[in-house]
Amino acid sequence: MQVSKRIDRQPTHGEGFRLLGGWVEQPDDLQPSLEGDISADVIVIGAGFAGLSTALELRALGANVVVLEREFAGFGASGRNAGYLAGSMGVEFELFHKRLGLEQARKVVAFYDEGVAYVERRLGELAIDCDYTPSGIIRAAVHPSQAGRLRKSMELGLKLGSVTRQVDADEMRARGIPAAFLFGCTQHGGTLDPGKYVLGLRRAALRSGVKLFEQTTLLSYSEGTTITCRTERGSARAPTLVFATNAYTPQLGLLRDKVVPMRVSALETVPLSAAQLASLGWPNREGLVTPHWTMESHRLTARNSLLITTKQLGYAYGSRTPNVPDAAAYAALAQALDERFPTLRGTAIRACWSGYISLAYDALPVVGETGTQRNIHYTAGCSGHGVGTQSLIGHLLAERIAGIEHPLLTALRHKTPTTLPEPLQWCAVKAALCGANGLDRHLNRKVRAHATN
Repeated sequence: MQVSKRIDRQPTHGEGFRLLGGWVEQPDDLQPSLEGDISADVIVIGAGFAGLSTALELRALGANVVVLEREFAGFGASGRNAGYLAGSMGVEFELFHKRLGLEQARKVVAFYDEGVAYVERRLGELAIDCDYTPSGIIRAAVHPSQAGRLRKSMELGLKLGSVTRQVDADEMRARGIPAAFLFGCTQHGGTLDPGKYVLGLRRAALRSGVKLFEQTTLLSYSEGTTITCRTERGSARAPTLVFATNAYTPQLGLLRDKVVPMRVSALETVPLSAAQLASLGWPNREGLVTPHWTMESHRLTARNSLLITTKQLGYAYGSRTPNVPDAAAYAALAQALDERFPTLRGTAIRACWSGYISLAYDALPVVGETGTQRNIHYTAGCSGHGVGTQSLIGHLLAERIAGIEHPLLTALRHKTPTTLPEPLQWCAVKAALCGANGLDRHLNRKVRAHATN
């Protein structure tokens, strides 16, 4: 039996900001689009962290793999994120604990932490130089009132097996952390250039024999013992299909009832002068994330610019992902930049951009199988932790396709809450974001008042 799935194409357009993420350019060796009819053992849709990792791991098992990518490898979230290789510190421990119970929540925390170790291993195995700085990440408070929430989260995290510890004010100052960040808790991992990482995965995939077709839009796919993926000028057939398209998956007619695409924005300064860098301190360049309801993230890059991300999230009606500027988000990021780093006020901005993560209502990863033969695999719901988790997912999915169910994959299997239909979802998401932004604005007013006292 063949069941046809039709896909609506989404045009990409925009002006006044960087259409690509701040880390990537179109490769000089752009791979040709698919023309004609081909066959493989596995077809992977999407050439980001998850898709390329899955393809590489499958090739290591001897599979013939085809990857279809609408633009080019790294064009989506993998080339637009902040570049944090982070474990379980930033996840919502309380939500996981209530949703899954103690034992399964512990296994999910182990999954997040293993993502860090997996990427660190792969950087060496694949000889990928992506400016990885394993200096750790600090979840850092910007106001004394955040102490209780931060402490409670850390205590539960320790109970669930998270590797973390408290960093008091004295240690923050001894480490040279910028003064706006008062205290916090640490997590292993660090920061990297996600563009160099994803393009390193691309090079490794091409070397391994993965057939990568870029600028190839998936128009439709069929279900059955053999799956046929149709593109503008060709088709690919295989007994197994993997959707590694994360926030873009609902556009492909899948996971509309499981994940919500959320727009995340970034703002990067021009490279800082030696004097500006000295004014910050920050010798170890730890990644800093705040415990706001909608977190801020702050880091220095290898090119000596300062990158600030998130601050405000956005949602487009109907789970769309338009590649358009978000002026309100960039303004909020610029204000946060001035307030957290007063010595950098007036520094020119190199670039700003936006991209999409996917979020389930319970903030847990979404992995599974679908189709009449259960041979269509998917991964989504990275919730902003994609560098580690979506890389590791590649290993887990490859084993699953080969007939091995890894315990970490089993730990992720749960009933994902069903999303709301439109227009209820738009109303609910907008109301939630409005509430979170209101709470964060109130906190930031307290931060400004505290700074003047």
